[in-house]
Amino acid sequence: MASLKKIPHPLAILMAVVVLAAIATWLVPAGKFDTLSYTDKSFTLTNSNKAIALPATQKTLDSLHISAPLSAFEQGTIRKPVSVPGTYHKLPQNGRGLLSIVQAPIQGIYDTIDIILFILLIGGFIEVFNATGALEAGLKSLSVKMKGREGWLIIILTFLLAFGGASFGMAEEGFAFYPVLVPLFLAAGYDLLVPVAVIFGGTQLGTLSSFSNPFSTIIASNACGISWTDGISGRLAMFVLSGGIYIFYLLRYAHKIKANPAASLVLKIDGVVNSPFPQLNVSRSESKLQGKNILLLVVFFFAFAIMITGVIKLGWWLPEMTAVFLVASLVIGVIQRMAQEDFIKTFIKGAEALLGVAFIIGTARGVTAILESGHISDTIVYEASRLISGMPSGVFIVLLLLMFCVFTLFIASTSGMAVVTMPIIGALATAAHIPGRDIVNSYLFGMGIMGFLTPTGLLLPSLALVGVGVKTWVKFIWPVLAILMLVCIAYLIVGV
Repeated sequence: MASLKKIPHPLAILMAVVVLAAIATWLVPAGKFDTLSYTDKSFTLTNSNKAIALPATQKTLDSLHISAPLSAFEQGTIRKPVSVPGTYHKLPQNGRGLLSIVQAPIQGIYDTIDIILFILLIGGFIEVFNATGALEAGLKSLSVKMKGREGWLIIILTFLLAFGGASFGMAEEGFAFYPVLVPLFLAAGYDLLVPVAVIFGGTQLGTLSSFSNPFSTIIASNACGISWTDGISGRLAMFVLSGGIYIFYLLRYAHKIKANPAASLVLKIDGVVNSPFPQLNVSRSESKLQGKNILLLVVFFFAFAIMITGVIKLGWWLPEMTAVFLVASLVIGVIQRMAQEDFIKTFIKGAEALLGVAFIIGTARGVTAILESGHISDTIVYEASRLISGMPSGVFIVLLLLMFCVFTLFIASTSGMAVVTMPIIGALATAAHIPGRDIVNSYLFGMGIMGFLTPTGLLLPSLALVGVGVKTWVKFIWPVLAILMLVCIAYLIVGV
């Protein structure tokens, strides 16, 4: 049986990727597109030499061959600088050295500090709530009530998380569910892969079939010059189809593990892995909740309801979401009548538990920082777009899907990918007479599929939370990814 010690730590894997990215900056020619950004009701066109102020009008966008409507900039849908088609130019080689490699994780932490603070405060919130005993009591009650029907729990939760990812872009929010669902699924007789597949896999599946996600579908459609509702019926159909395939596959694995724990991939590859969260020892007598625990559970779930409502209805993002969990922690402390010293000590202990995850997120962003400072990200996009230009539409769209899979290794952010690639690819697609909706779909499918595997996304932090190795995850996920890839290719070919 494989020992966990033989499997590289996620931080070690990411640092290896950082080194490879630095080497690539010496081998791949440096170059960059001009970019257009919107601030203070005016455009700024930036190239390698200077920045030029331009009037914020549709005429300016048309003159630069940017298909996005002016309203997308004015309403804040497109916030990041957009690549300008036809402006790629070579730059002096800017290979990154040892100092840049060392600084990359630090720069990544700077760039993702909002995500990191969100995760650390979630850790504090969960630890404070866990100290009340209400979490354990609630999980025991749910475990008793769902006895024999745990499969439905997998179906419902995976669907809801995928719906969150597809509708409003749920991603980092999923970290808050691990302390709740890991003990529950282990008590039901499953292994540590199941909660990762439900939480991370569910939200990532939502990326593949996003139908109204403002951070992928809407921003990519705007950057491509089409309405985000163009093709929504097909994306809804893909949501149902891909969700059905994924949930069926996950249920088969979960039922196999429940029937035969020795068949667990975690056990076979990683060995015996202890859960980082408290285990549940459930008896039938513990199914009834006390009044105080019910109140605490209401506060707990109300915090999530406020967070989701704020994101969907009020345009909240990480600062507001983080504040919700800070306030909820204080409310729980008051209800529990925790002493000031005990509350602070407990809260900090919870934040410390997720510090490793925070470093993983920062280091992952450091890979992108290396590529950007070495000026090779745009070169990769430019050369790839040249490769597929002039090809038949069926070949074009399939290669575009594969290219977005590759791009995701370098740019894990859906919004970042959209503003860098969509103006360029959209112009090529227009020349090839391919509908914009299919370009957006190839982007969604490529990022959705490769997001299950890329080390620069949320995969490694998710695995680190439960102690599962990358090899175990890849062994589990590749068969269903192969099926989803074939479905996506067939969908795109029929579309064009």
